[in-house]
Amino acid sequence: MIKRVASDLDGTLLRNGAQQLNPQVFDLIRRLRELGVLFVAASGRQFPIMRTMFGPVADEIGYICENGALVYAEQKFLYQDTLPEDLAKEIMEAIWERDGAEMTMSGIYTYYVRPKTEEFRRLIWDYLKITCKEVKDFEHFPEKLMKVAVYEKEGIDRSYSYWKERFSDRCVVVTSGFDWLDFIPFGTNKGKGIRLLQERWKIRPEECMAFGDEYNDIEMLQAVGESYAMDTARQGVKKISRHRTDCVEEELRALIKKLEKEGNHG
Repeated sequence: MIKRVASDLDGTLLRNGAQQLNPQVFDLIRRLRELGVLFVAASGRQFPIMRTMFGPVADEIGYICENGALVYAEQKFLYQDTLPEDLAKEIMEAIWERDGAEMTMSGIYTYYVRPKTEEFRRLIWDYLKITCKEVKDFEHFPEKLMKVAVYEKEGIDRSYSYWKERFSDRCVVVTSGFDWLDFIPFGTNKGKGIRLLQERWKIRPEECMAFGDEYNDIEMLQAVGESYAMDTARQGVKKISRHRTDCVEEELRALIKKLEKEGNHG
């Protein structure tokens, strides 16, 4: 019996570059909760942004943010991991020096940027509609960082090996979509967040369902019994998943129908 459902956002619940959730998702989350199934949003995105995105049901779900560096449920932070300050600074300086690379930096409540171009500034503020703080240097951050991300509009695959070779001996280097790559602490991934919640709620892996499409979803998909790769997922993600789908909402409707038929009303 499924008791928890986790889903990635970009490329999974948010398809074709969408930046807002289909309102039907909120109704599905509410109905699942009535049936005793809690929904968990799992993303490389930041906690404040994710809460805003799930507005109508923001207080009714769990969150695995920053690719697992931050876990929030039951109205409190359950786990946080941060990069060593000297390493974070070195990564930021490397991105700053590399042509065509832009960056973002994540604290718990604040998203930091240091745009090189007006184009990236517009992407963050106007298109992604992210509330953030612009910094002028890398010396004086008011908090430790959970993640540094590099953005390359031409696609991250062309420089993935460069970043991997330079920093993978000191942190996790993982793609997070077509044009983003994340630097996060060793041991940090969405699967770690899922396992933490499973232990806390005394739920077995086979009682969990998860959806994803990118390499940063693999550990999460491996931590559940019912794993779904999107049809557009990377080959490595499809390979380790039990099922494939082109629509998370359809799978949630099918789960609700199954639970209603079995008479599981919480």
